[in-house]
Amino acid sequence: MITLPPDYHPSEDEEFMNPLQVEYFRQKLLKWRADLLKEADETLASLSEGGIHEADITDRASVETDRALELRTRDRARKLISKINQALLRIENGSYGFCEETGEPIGLKRLEARPIATLSIEAQERHERMEKIHRDD
Repeated sequence: MITLPPDYHPSEDEEFMNPLQVEYFRQKLLKWRADLLKEADETLASLSEGGIHEADITDRASVETDRALELRTRDRARKLISKINQALLRIENGSYGFCEETGEPIGLKRLEARPIATLSIEAQERHERMEKIHRDD
């Protein structure tokens, strides 16, 4: 087990995906997942507090809309947790941080911004261009 210095941030000056960087991203992903699970628990608790008790039809509609929005948000979070779990598996098997199309490093800035990224910026842009072309057909 690697202990990170409290002020550690990955740097371009060090070897890409060295043990410190891997541990940094592993901890970042674990914290992100824990935060999402905590939010999901809070949502579940608020939704299980009972039915809608608003007498006014407008208030009731507003509460129902808020609940529907919260459920959609939770569904997105559920999908994100799945992607976080996949990223943690990539950390375990040693493929984390490398583009799944080219095998090239994804880049620290991209991983900082999107720790679940599986494609380099170039590969992602190609992928999005191809989607756009096929969508326009």
